[in-house]
Amino acid sequence: MNIRHVDLNLLVYLNVLIDEQSVSQAANKLALTQPAMSNALKRLRDLFDDPLLVRAAGTMTPTAKALSLKPEIESLLKMAEEITQPSEVFDPSTANITFRIMANDYLESTLIAPFITQQLAKNPRLNFDILSPSDVNLQDMEKGTIDLAINRFNGLPRSFHQASVWRDNYCCLTHPDNPYLQQQNLEGYLAQEHIWVNRAGWGVEAAVTNKSGSQKLGWVDEALWQLEQTRNIRVFTRHYMVASLLCQSPQLIATLPRRQAMLLAKHTDLVISPVPFQIVPIEVKMLWSPLLHHANPHQWLRRELLAFASTVADR
Repeated sequence: MNIRHVDLNLLVYLNVLIDEQSVSQAANKLALTQPAMSNALKRLRDLFDDPLLVRAAGTMTPTAKALSLKPEIESLLKMAEEITQPSEVFDPSTANITFRIMANDYLESTLIAPFITQQLAKNPRLNFDILSPSDVNLQDMEKGTIDLAINRFNGLPRSFHQASVWRDNYCCLTHPDNPYLQQQNLEGYLAQEHIWVNRAGWGVEAAVTNKSGSQKLGWVDEALWQLEQTRNIRVFTRHYMVASLLCQSPQLIATLPRRQAMLLAKHTDLVISPVPFQIVPIEVKMLWSPLLHHANPHQWLRRELLAFASTVADR
């Protein structure tokens, strides 16, 4: 028997017929006419090759076949009801769920960590798994095994959903004795030794083998190339937090996103100063798979994270 040729409403009718043991009462319960219910019973008899209900002692008595079908039909109808129920509203205060978020350490420290701290105080059963860009590839995102990827991205699959988290400008972070503070112009900037900090959107990042300008090194150096200038890079790192340790040397400058620099300066004696040339601001985006777009927990996470990001815009 091909299920596509079966009217599954007939199972609903049979379940009520067995309960009521009357064609007219079953018709009333289902808001059908008696002829329509009689026709349904005829079709059921043809479908199962069994009379299903037979008249005896003034009632319609279920046959052995009908009684054997009864629990299976009830189970099927219960399953169908559960499947077609609206999804439950996500309650973060009781939900036991782990959210997996990819972010570099700039966003991990300025956005993700304070967000998690806020959420743990309110929602003690929520868990978080924070991954670095090198832990995640495009296939992970497409499959929805990662809830969110947050970073600055170049070129994205059209299938991904995205939202802008914030824009951030660059600034310089130095030791108080760095000579640049006495000559805060392009000439003074280029005269110093620099820390290169950069991170790809995701995936393994290749080692830097050429700092002459023929290989693009990132957004700071691209801005300098527009001026036909290059800086003297002494240290290459993929970790923004390392910059605060390296800047303990008075000879090094780190050119960092402003929110990261403000966080690092807050806990050290390091000094923030302007960059003496224009750099395109960082636009941080949040990406997620279309497989997760309609999931209630995921919708809650996106709303909460974007709302929190707006509160730290000027920190």
